Amino acid sequence: MLKKRYPNKQLKTVFNGLRPDTIANFFKSMPIVFQPGRSEGMNTVYHFKFDGSEKYEGTVIIKDKKLIVQEGLNGSADITITADSRIWLDFLAKEKNLLVALVTRKIKIKGSPKLMQDFANCFPS
Repeated sequence: MLKKRYPNKQLKTVFNGLRPDTIANFFKSMPIVFQPGRSEGMNTVYHFKFDGSEKYEGTVIIKDKKLIVQEGLNGSADITITADSRIWLDFLAKEKNLLVALVTRKIKIKGSPKLMQDFANCFPS
């Protein structure tokens, strides 16, 4: 449609700039992009374990439409996500497919995959 409307313009894909480039930035950006209205009814603890080029462990709690991000693995998790840090960042940037990463065991989930979907729904895509 744009090409038809503006035939002499060169089209360019533009991103919102909120895609993290490190795992530390992934955790820092979560409170900024979290959408509380989409977390209605959630009371979930997520443990993230990253290895590879950037090692990091973090806990994310979504409860009462609030997001709490903590360094380290705290409390009992409802779901644990273990991933290679580079693969995870590529997945967030939509450069890697989650299904392929799960099948090749680059991303491992211990817990209900539905909780992963619920987590993703709390953030813009």
